[in-house]
Amino acid sequence: MSQNTFHVAISVRDLPGAIEQYKKILGIEPAKVKPDYAKFEIADPPVILSLNLGGEPGTISHLGIRYPASEKVVTELARTKAQGIAVREQPGTTCCYAKADKFWVHDADGLGWEMYTLLEDAEVHTIASTPKDTCCAPTKTQQTAAHPQAAAGSCCSPAVHTPEASQLVQIQAK
Repeated sequence: MSQNTFHVAISVRDLPGAIEQYKKILGIEPAKVKPDYAKFEIADPPVILSLNLGGEPGTISHLGIRYPASEKVVTELARTKAQGIAVREQPGTTCCYAKADKFWVHDADGLGWEMYTLLEDAEVHTIASTPKDTCCAPTKTQQTAAHPQAAAGSCCSPAVHTPEASQLVQIQAK
């Protein structure tokens, strides 16, 4: 993959029904199907459409950009931080059946954006060392006057703004 790819994650109530409907809408088979997750990879325009069981059905869980390499994630992370936008960094994380280097930001209205590169597919939904690292746990984000964009939280839940501070970690290019 040599280009950036837009990513949109949609919450669904009935995953098998949603898969069948999107197969008809898009005219393609899903690239990945798991009991609680499905992913369509659209070539033109380049889009990763993921369906996530749970959440509020019919709503956008989050948006994102998949970059072609970890170096691009590091470059975009540095650019974003230089703009004063709060980030949540997740290097080498496993979430939604994929291992990725990623970081999260939120727009002014709290919509999460996942900025990532795919390292490899995974057979498990999530590998997390603590409950707060779980990719589909409830999200808490910080919003301050210095950082009007909220710090990012989980991959599959809408943001909930609280005064609690977010933990930041570093991603380094390989």
